[in-house]
Amino acid sequence: MVRCSCVLFRKYGNFIDNLRLFTKGGTGGMGYPRLGGEGGKGGDVWVVAQNRMTLKQLKDRYPQKRFVAGVGANSKISALKGCKGNDCEIPAPVGISITDENGKIIGELNKENDRILVAEGGLGGKLLTNFLPLKGQKRVIHLDLKLIADVGLVGFPNAGKSSLLSQVSHAKPAIADYAFTTLKPELGKIMYNDFKQISVADLPGLIEGAHMNKGMGHKFLKHIERTKQLLFVVDISGFQLSYRTQYRTAFETIILLTKELELYKEELQTKPALLAVNKMDLPDAQDKLHELMNQLQNPKDFLHSFGKNMIPERTVEFQHIIPISAVTGEGIEELKNCIRKSLDEQANQENDAYHKKQLLNLWISDKVSSSEPPSSKHAITSSKVNII
Repeated sequence: MVRCSCVLFRKYGNFIDNLRLFTKGGTGGMGYPRLGGEGGKGGDVWVVAQNRMTLKQLKDRYPQKRFVAGVGANSKISALKGCKGNDCEIPAPVGISITDENGKIIGELNKENDRILVAEGGLGGKLLTNFLPLKGQKRVIHLDLKLIADVGLVGFPNAGKSSLLSQVSHAKPAIADYAFTTLKPELGKIMYNDFKQISVADLPGLIEGAHMNKGMGHKFLKHIERTKQLLFVVDISGFQLSYRTQYRTAFETIILLTKELELYKEELQTKPALLAVNKMDLPDAQDKLHELMNQLQNPKDFLHSFGKNMIPERTVEFQHIIPISAVTGEGIEELKNCIRKSLDEQANQENDAYHKKQLLNLWISDKVSSSEPPSSKHAITSSKVNII
């Protein structure tokens, strides 16, 4: 067991989802005072999204993590206008959020070839600068990877998320019968008969206090920010991390997961959510499922055992609740159909909202233009015509 844990931790160590880099725009070129020549502008530093690129590859390729653009060319008799310095491009994976040293967001890269300027080159020497060049912008930036997926799996360790991902997609995550099998995010795709594809992200299991950096899942809470929907995966028999921690029923697990999401970022609770009740192949699973359904229908009647700080402000209303067994395959097809149905409904709602907004903008534009009084220019022209 110890040997397996070591291997998995090395695997976890190879996964990087944030990186700190130093960037500097190029210095401008010297001006030519005698003939009024202008030096070339310094090169700029850009972050450019590339498919199949990882932050680990970026770190290995540029271990110094230092990116400096080229210097602008000096002005001279044969070329009074100096050439711009060479730009520096930093290759980065799709799904990157870029922030400065103070945490201010510079921008995001959501598709291949997206590019963001992170450090601008200095101006070349000219009359306004007494023909002296300006230095390029210095900036320390942070590249923060947030997985882009349609569905994010949320659950406590050993709930069966990895087994479920392997059932619904072609992904091959590590699976074992102990907590924290998943030590890095795994991405899989559900393939449908009509070639429709839905991406699913499996995240390391959360534990109580994850929002306060407890456990391992806290590092990956950010990865569900960009998912369209959440899929809660709970063990019908409940969960206990170790003999030192309190046993939690399936219902308590759902409440605690909801609270962790709320404490991390309240906006996560507004995402559409589904619930997969896993391990229905276990003894007494049907009786426990009946009890869970009753608790979910009347959650307020069963919150008395929780402390006030453990009760979420709002409970999650699941669009679909599907009993499954990731081991036997029970309910997997129904789950896949429910995921697709839920995403299609969400897409239709977003399209309807977009069209309504467009119609409203058009109506407002027409109203404004029809109620607009004639401009002074038109009035003068009109009077001139009448006078003539």
